[in-house]
Amino acid sequence: MTSAPIRVAFTMISRRNWAGGYNYQRNLFAALHHYCPNRITPVVFAGERNAPADLEARGSNPNVEIARSHSSLRQRATTLLMGRVADERTDPADLETLARIPGVEIARSDAFDPSVKEMAAALLLGCDRAEVAEFRRKKIDVVFEAARFFGWRLPYPTVAWIPDLQHRRLPHLFPAMTRWRREFGLRIQILSGRWIMLSSESALRDCLMSYPTAIHRSSVVKFAAQPSAELLNADPAEIVRFYGLPRNYFYLPNQFYRHKNHAVVVDALAILAKRDINAVVVASGSNSDPREPAYFNTIMRQLADRGLQKNFFYVGMIPLPHVYALLRAATALINPSRFEGWSTTVEEAKFFGVPMILSDIDVHREQTGGKACFFGVDDPLALADHLSEAYRSTDPIVRDLLPDVDARVAAFAADFARVVRNAMS
Repeated sequence: MTSAPIRVAFTMISRRNWAGGYNYQRNLFAALHHYCPNRITPVVFAGERNAPADLEARGSNPNVEIARSHSSLRQRATTLLMGRVADERTDPADLETLARIPGVEIARSDAFDPSVKEMAAALLLGCDRAEVAEFRRKKIDVVFEAARFFGWRLPYPTVAWIPDLQHRRLPHLFPAMTRWRREFGLRIQILSGRWIMLSSESALRDCLMSYPTAIHRSSVVKFAAQPSAELLNADPAEIVRFYGLPRNYFYLPNQFYRHKNHAVVVDALAILAKRDINAVVVASGSNSDPREPAYFNTIMRQLADRGLQKNFFYVGMIPLPHVYALLRAATALINPSRFEGWSTTVEEAKFFGVPMILSDIDVHREQTGGKACFFGVDDPLALADHLSEAYRSTDPIVRDLLPDVDARVAAFAADFARVVRNAMS
């Protein structure tokens, strides 16, 4: 007799606020459907704020449900404890993308709308009764916490995803209060008996060094994904022309956060300009960092001061098909980050065999098996040398998916399903 699928609750992550988290869940849902059919049903809970008025009437997807909750207690323990971006309003396009994945259910409720509440609400009451009521109504078996905390009295087995411990490795990049929120949030998740899911062996080492009591409730699930056919429909040549790009360019699809280290790329471009090498870097992603709102403008000003505007194209937050098109046609991917949990951009470059020029950090070595060009996070000269070599020796081509993608994505889905079962037991 076949058992019913395990129903796992997820909360909606805004792509604009946290592109890595959104892409992670989107790819996870697709992998579960393809490689673990009928074993896990993802149920995505989203708020109603900023929802289009015609969503319910349109009925574009049978998995989209509008649910009402009238509780006055709607605290956002995520923002208070984990220090994530406060604006969690639902983007209808993001939600529709998830709803189109077979097997995904979406429940809308004002219980999941962002609101400003005191941390004491989550800590003293232990859980949000309105949210728990929605979980119960949708017959949830396991809850997945991504950069949030549902309370120490949550009456469900819970998996807490900790992508990285950046606040410990790079504490100077966090205001004291934000650092305290993250630290307190992680400790209370561990004390509350969550099963801890990490994205790399590097992150697991950091976790057990800081929180050794989590050793018997921690697992590594390494992200991998296979883009759907609709995300690969865009013609890379047309997308390159659309953005007015040269045929030979490097792609840097990182959000503009200080730890993503765009500054070392600016320095490397300045070195290349002195060698009369007109390399071009194309950057995409959000330009907003709530911790440092002026960071993007600082980078743009550095480029202008050095006369490098023609060497650095910022194309903004672009549709995912455009991201994949630019990646497939790039001379190489650049990821200069000072810290990663498990880089989505690196994983996506691996899909297509795109050459990679990466900062020399542990997780990049782990993720690529050493098969990339590496440079120190504060070594623009080494980066410039790698860019120069690739610029001179690489003919622009458009790459297709590699044949080993299936096996890596199947392992990702199976490892996640194993973590869910561990949490239930």
